[in-house]
Parts: sequence; structure tokens; C-alpha cells
Amino acid sequence: MAVSTGKSFASRFGVHIAVLIFVAIWTVPTLGILVSSLRDKDQIIASGWWNSFASSTQTEAGRLPPASAQVEKDGKFVLEGNIFGDDPARDISAFGVKSAAPTQYPAGTTADLGDGETLQLNADGSFVMTSTQPFEGERGQRVYYASSAPPKFTTDNYDTVLFSEGIGRSFMNSLTVTIPATVIPILIAAFAAYALAWMRFPGRALLIAVIIGLLVVPLQMSLIPLLKLYNGVGSFFGVPSKTYLGIWLAHTGFGLPFAIYLLRSYIAGLPREIMESARIDGASDFEIFVKIVLPLSFPVLASFAIFQFLWVWNDLLVAMVFLGTEGDQIVLTAKLNALLGSRGGDWEILTTSAFITIVVPLIVFFSLQRYFVRGLLAGSVKGG
Repeated sequence: MAVSTGKSFASRFGVHIAVLIFVAIWTVPTLGILVSSLRDKDQIIASGWWNSFASSTQTEAGRLPPASAQVEKDGKFVLEGNIFGDDPARDISAFGVKSAAPTQYPAGTTADLGDGETLQLNADGSFVMTSTQPFEGERGQRVYYASSAPPKFTTDNYDTVLFSEGIGRSFMNSLTVTIPATVIPILIAAFAAYALAWMRFPGRALLIAVIIGLLVVPLQMSLIPLLKLYNGVGSFFGVPSKTYLGIWLAHTGFGLPFAIYLLRSYIAGLPREIMESARIDGASDFEIFVKIVLPLSFPVLASFAIFQFLWVWNDLLVAMVFLGTEGDQIVLTAKLNALLGSRGGDWEILTTSAFITIVVPLIVFFSLQRYFVRGLLAGSVKGG
């Protein structure tokens, strides 16, 4: 009895450790995205989010005043000021005048630039540049420096993303795409799963094998042929190619194999006695499906709804191919991708956009999460 109790405790302990590991794997990156989305652009580039509450060291460049700002003192020409302007909230540790050696001189020392010119740049950003000859030129000396900046958090990133032109419209477009593209395959797959699980007809086993085979077909392989087929049918009936109907059908087609496989595994495991009793009472297949199968299958339906919603909501490729990028059709992922620019180097926009896009899926997941595990476990039951 003691051995059994020990094994049970070890098993529960192992499960708890595994759960904590998976929670950490999911939570830590999400926390990083949230913290980065609230950081200043320069600090995101300079250090990782785990250093966001500490001062960050950045190598930057500035330019001293032009020659017109010089004054003559004691036979020398002098330029004075603060390289930070009116915001000296950083400490300089080193400086230089060449990009190849941006930290050549420690802060506070006087650097000999040659030809009678010297430059002293202090830790607070104040500088004094002197020359035995008058300064010339409309552009001042370029100076590089390594500065330490305190942590800076801002909501400007969210203002940029949320209030950019067209974001609200693209959000509604995403909902217009996602909700029907989640409901339609569930309706079709539920009918198909019941037929494959409890109805006997010629070619049933072959059809099941084809559906399982479709699970391994890459989306990219079928995307262009499906688009050409849809365009051909659309031109025959005079229907435009870039419509919501097209992307609903595309997402339905891509999601049906997994939906049918998951729902059939669950429905086939329902008690045979319930089905036989209903048939004895004179119920038709449709009545059995609506009154018995659907209510009992809600956990697995919710599980697939989560999968499908997450996939469609975060989709960019299918939306770009079947819907386009017009203002009245562009989805949220495509709009946020456009905000990144051609090089995609705006990390503050990227992290903010990523956190905004996961808010709606998180709401859906936590609303249906009590059915999620039940549906997954039930979908693994083998039957009929």
C-alpha cells in the first residue's frame, strides 16, 4: 500500500512539474512581448527585455553646433553646449569622433583632434571644443558616444498601432473572416463525422483513409491550385475572385480534414447503446445527430473551434492570396505587417502588434478552456 501511495505521489509530482514547465514556456515569451511593447525604441535595440528594469548602454551619434555658434576666448575659438540638448537624462562613459572607434576617449578627458583642435565631452553631455583657427562649415563635428540611459516605458507604441489609419477597419475585417471560417467547417465536419462514425455506406473506409491522408498535405502545396480552381469557378458564374466567400471556402477546405478526423474519433466513441435505443424508438439519423450527438460532442466542438479560430485569426498567407490588401478587405495581420515597413526592423511595432493580435485569441481560449482538455482526451478514443 505504501509503494502504491509513493508511486501515486511521484506521478502527481511529475505531472505538476510538467505543467509548470509548459506554463513557463508559454508565459515567459508572452511576458517578454508585453514588456518589449512598452519599452522605448532605442532601448529595445540596445538590450533584451529581461534587462528592461536596468539602465541600458547605447552607442549613439550626435553633432556639435555649426561654426556660426563659436565664440572667441583667450585667443581661441570655442564651441560649448550639451550634446543632449534640453534632455540631459543620460550619463556618457566614453566618446570618439570616428565611427570605427566610437569609445576611444573616456568621458571627461580632453581629446586632441589635431590641427590645434581639442574636444572635451563630460559625463553629463556638456562639451567644450576649442581650436586655434576659426571653425568653418555649416555642419558641426560629428561625435560618437556610449551613454547609459535609465529604464523608459511608454505607451506611444500602442498609440502608433491602435490609432493608425485603417486599424479599426482591419480588426472588423479579421472578425468577418474568422467567425464564419470557424463556424462553417464545424457544421460540415460534424455532419461528416457522424456519417463516417455511425452510418454504413459503400466507400466509407476509403473516404476515411483519404481524409487522414489530407492531414499531411502542406497548405503551400495546395494554395495555388485551389486559387486557380476558385478563380475558374468564379469567372464561370461571374463572381469576383477577391471576396469573403472565397476566403471562407479556403479556410473551410484547409480545416475540414483535421476537423472531421477529430470529431469522428470522438463521435465514434459515444455509447452504442444510446444510438441503438434511439433507433428502436424510431429516431432518424438526423434526429439522433441533433438531439443526442451534438449535445454530447460539445467539448470536442469547442476544442476544434479554438484551434480553427487561432489559425484563421493569425493567418496572413491565405488572407493575402484570397482576399488581397484593399482597405475594405485587408485583415489585421496584413495591416500590422504593413506598419513594419519594407525591412521589418521596427521592433517596437512588431512586439506591440504581436501582443494586440493575441488578445482576442486569449479571450476565446479562456472562455472555452474548460472544454479544451476534455475534448482533446475524448478525441483520442477509438471507436466504430
